[in-house]
Amino acid sequence: MVSSGGSVGSSSGTSGSNSGTGGGNLSCNVMSTGQGSSLNGFVPFTSSNLWNTDISSAPVDPNSNAIMTNWVGSVNIHPDWGNDPTYGIPYVVVDGKQPLVNVNLDAYGDESDPGPMPVPPNAPIEGGSSSTGDRHVLVLDNGNCFLYELYNSSVNSDGSWNADSTAVWDLLSDEQRPYTWTSADAAGLPIFPGLVRYDEVASGKIQHAFRFTLPKTRAAFTPPASHYAGNTGDSTAPPMGMRLRLKSSFNISGFSSQMQVILKAMQHYGMILADNGSSLFVTGVSDSRWGSDLDSLKTVPASAFEVVKMDPVYTGSNYPTGPSPVISSFTASAAHVASNGTVILSWTVSGADYVIVSPGPGAVRNTNVTVQPTSTTTYTLYATNQYGRTTATVTVNVP
Repeated sequence: MVSSGGSVGSSSGTSGSNSGTGGGNLSCNVMSTGQGSSLNGFVPFTSSNLWNTDISSAPVDPNSNAIMTNWVGSVNIHPDWGNDPTYGIPYVVVDGKQPLVNVNLDAYGDESDPGPMPVPPNAPIEGGSSSTGDRHVLVLDNGNCFLYELYNSSVNSDGSWNADSTAVWDLLSDEQRPYTWTSADAAGLPIFPGLVRYDEVASGKIQHAFRFTLPKTRAAFTPPASHYAGNTGDSTAPPMGMRLRLKSSFNISGFSSQMQVILKAMQHYGMILADNGSSLFVTGVSDSRWGSDLDSLKTVPASAFEVVKMDPVYTGSNYPTGPSPVISSFTASAAHVASNGTVILSWTVSGADYVIVSPGPGAVRNTNVTVQPTSTTTYTLYATNQYGRTTATVTVNVP
């Protein structure tokens, strides 16, 4: 939460240059940098976040049997990842000095977070550079603890990116997209925390739910989802955010130790419906270290799962409403400055989950930031919470 009293961490940045936003000694600093690198035990979001909540004792939904029979079907789970680098959703971890670049928004620009973002020009794209699929790009910043997710993305020759949708996630909070806004995923959810990753399996413990898909979903969502992409009018169909749990009675002793780690997570944290797609496909990260035992997961039947009770379920007319953030002030220390002169932008905001200053610094953690414009620039402050977004502008003139 960003307020007039400030927030955890610090930030600095410049407009008119390609420097990153720096960062303090935050808990996400333990993440190693690089593609598919280890998070070294760091778990995105708080322990109370619904991704990280143990639901092993939660009640079963009264419609569980009907949902599993009619909408999931007689299928087995399918690990939608492997050791093929184009199979799965990749990610990259950068440090707080990664250069910030512009992101040109297209189809869902009005529900996206603006750049700049620390996306490297060689950031891995889901399916590879020539993919015709969803082309997700996921970037974690270990200097500032933000997660950046892009959908249908492509890089330009100048290092900037194009994307149909973008979302910034504060890795230290319980941030939610505004109700009815999409993210890089159809459920309005972050993708990264729902991935099956090799570094966690190798550590022997996974402490979060997984992301999965179904062919048909209704125009409704249940927490933690905040958006739907309904493709059937049947009111009994699953809503986005529905959570499945592997039954505690399912015997996992015959699986390898690594596969047992995954199955135990399914029993304790479950799987969250995040998008329309093939039935019971679970998403993970490609890694050359995955072995042939991954195929054993394909023997786990849908009948081994149950639906965790869904309450509440929101449709397009009954989702929560509330006040958007309030920006009390957004000022510049100087209205006129020479090219590359130093200006401090300051703001007072209440009720925001995160703020972005664009162009220039991007997502920031403090209540002020230093910029160095090379030409007359109008800066926009974006303050966002689960109910909406508020903006304010200030112009710095450069002769």
